[in-house]
Amino acid sequence: MFKPVWGAEEQHHMQRNGDRPVSRIPPEAAGIVHVLKDKSASELHKLLSDKNAYQQFLLSLDMVQNQIRLRDELRGETMLLAKHNLEKEPHIKELRNQSQIIRVTELATAREKLTELEKQKQEILNFYSPASLLHRLQEAMHKTDDESEALHQQLLNREIDLTTFIHKYKRLRKSYHKWSLTHLAANTSMIG
Repeated sequence: MFKPVWGAEEQHHMQRNGDRPVSRIPPEAAGIVHVLKDKSASELHKLLSDKNAYQQFLLSLDMVQNQIRLRDELRGETMLLAKHNLEKEPHIKELRNQSQIIRVTELATAREKLTELEKQKQEILNFYSPASLLHRLQEAMHKTDDESEALHQQLLNREIDLTTFIHKYKRLRKSYHKWSLTHLAANTSMIG
């Protein structure tokens, strides 16, 4: 019949205690060993030499059948999940396309806004640049000077009375000199 093969430690333990050998067979294999110990030597030899007999024996074991059933169930569930995922693929592609369109349009809008803000920033920087401020001071000086000359011409043409002329002329000349002194001070500070 079936002759068990144990290591030296099990044989020593068996000889020393006179007991049955200590089994180190994993619990999963215990059922297989139980089935094999009832087989004759010729049946065991046939299992070792005949692939078909071995395959039939293997497939007849409950543990193997459970594993095959579990594998088939997992395969079926995996196929079902894959099928569901494939069914969702057009929707995912559509969402991806929509997000791409949104991203592109939002990016274009953001770039336009950025360009507009940069343009406004440049206009503000130009408006408040020292050269621009000096130019506006000079324009204010010339405008005030032109207005005072026009007022003087009105007095000469007797289009305005002397009291009104003095009041307006004094105000215009005061503004002119204020702009002139500010312009001179700004020019001096820029040069120095």
